Amino acid sequence: MQDKTHDAAMIADADAWRSRDLAVLWHPCTQMREHPDTLPLLPVARGEGPWLIGRDGGRYLDAISSWWTNLFGHAEPRIAAAIARQATTLEHVILAGCSHAPAVELAERLLQIAPREAGRAPLAKVFYADNGSAGVEVALKMAFHWFRNRGDLRRTRFVALENGYHGETLGALAVGDIPLYRRVYAPLLAEAVFAPSPDAYQCEAGESPTDCAVRAARALGEILERHAGEICALILEPRVQCAGGMRMHDPEYLRLARALCDAHGVFLIADEIAAGFGRTGTLFACEQAGIQPDLLCLSKGLTGGALPLAAVLATQSIYDGFLDDSRERAFLHSHSYTGNPLACAAALASLDIFAIDNVIERNRTTAARMRALAQPFTDHPHVADVRQAGMIVAFELTRNGDRHTPFAATSRVGLRAYRSALARGVLLRPLGDVLYWMPPYCIDDDALALLADVTRHAIDEATSEAD
Repeated sequence: MQDKTHDAAMIADADAWRSRDLAVLWHPCTQMREHPDTLPLLPVARGEGPWLIGRDGGRYLDAISSWWTNLFGHAEPRIAAAIARQATTLEHVILAGCSHAPAVELAERLLQIAPREAGRAPLAKVFYADNGSAGVEVALKMAFHWFRNRGDLRRTRFVALENGYHGETLGALAVGDIPLYRRVYAPLLAEAVFAPSPDAYQCEAGESPTDCAVRAARALGEILERHAGEICALILEPRVQCAGGMRMHDPEYLRLARALCDAHGVFLIADEIAAGFGRTGTLFACEQAGIQPDLLCLSKGLTGGALPLAAVLATQSIYDGFLDDSRERAFLHSHSYTGNPLACAAALASLDIFAIDNVIERNRTTAARMRALAQPFTDHPHVADVRQAGMIVAFELTRNGDRHTPFAATSRVGLRAYRSALARGVLLRPLGDVLYWMPPYCIDDDALALLADVTRHAIDEATSEAD
C-alpha cells in the first residue's frame, strides 16, 4: 500500500510539474500546440550515467545523448568535481584583455589533438564561443574577413552541402539546407551555393559509397570553377550529416573536397560540432580521410555535455591575416561568456577522461555490439536502410522498405515511434522518419539490449498504424 501511495504521489508530482512548465516555458524545436497531449513532456529530476530519472520515478535511457552532447553519462563525477573546483577560484572573467589558466590550457590541448595532415601547417590558434551555431558564425566571418583584409572584395559567398545543417543563427542557417528550419527565414539569409551531398543513401544503381562521393566531388569542382574568385569557403559536416537524417558519406569525399579547396584558394571549414570527440569512431571525423581543415568548429561533446562551449581552431595563416595597426582589420567578434573558466574546466576534465579511460578503443567494442544489435533490422519490412558511423546508428523508415516511397507526413511515423519508445523507458527523438542511436559512451550491454528491443517495438507500432 505504501509503495502504491508513493508511486501515485510521484505521478501527481510529475503531472503538476508539467503544468508548471507549460505555464511559463517555450521549448526549443517544438510546436508547442502538441504539448501536452500529442507530444509527451518528460519532467527530468536527475541523471545517472546513461539514464534520465523522471519526476515520476521512471528511468529513461538517454539514447540520443541529450541532443548529442553527453559523452560519458549524466552527473559524471570527474567533470562535476572539476567544475566545482574551478567555481571556488574563478567563475568568469572577460577574455578581451584578460587571460586565465583553463582557457589557455584547453587551447593548448585542443591544438595538440586536432587533426593533422602531412605537409600542411597545423591548426595553431583557438577562438572560443558559446555554442555550436555561434562557433559556425565565427568561422564564416573569419573566412570572409580574411579575404576582405587582403583586398579581395569578390569573395563573399560560401559553398555548403545539400541536406546540411550548421545551426539556427542567421549566418549558420544561411549555409544550412533543411527547408523545415530555413524556409521561413529565407528573406533574411545570405545566399549560399549548395553542392550535391555525397550521401551514400542517395547512391545511384550500381554505385558504391565511394562512387557516390566521387560523383558529388566532381559536381563540387564544377561549382568552384563556375564561381571562381567568388567563394570564401566550403563548409561541411565530415562523415555524417546529423540533423539531415544521420546521412553518412565515404571519407573519399573529404579527401577530394580538401584538394579542390586548395586548387581554388578556398578555405575548408569542418563542422565537427556533432561528429567530433569520438562519435564517428575516431576522435575527429576528419581523421578518417587523413585531412585537416583550415577552420575546425567544435562544441557539444567538447565539455562532455556538461556546459555550453564552442571552439574554432584556425591556421596561423588565417590568424596572421588579421594582424594590423587598424582595428577594422581585427576580428572584433565577441561573446560575453567567451572562454568561460567553468566550461573550459569541464572540457579539460573531459579530455582527461579520454586519455585515462582509453575511450576511443572502448568505443570500438561498444560500436561492434551496436552493429550486431542493429543488423537484424535490415530485414524489417519498413526499414529501408541501416547505417553506422562509430557510435551512431540510424534506421531509415519507409513504406515497405522502398527508398523512393516515404511514409506520408500525416502518418507521423517518427512521432509514433517516439511515443512508443518513451512508454518503454527509452528517449528516442527521431529526425523525421529516421530513428537513431547516439548513446553516451558509458552505455553497457544490458542497456544496449533494451535499446534494440524497444526500437524494434517502436518501429513495429509506428509503421503498423501508418497510412
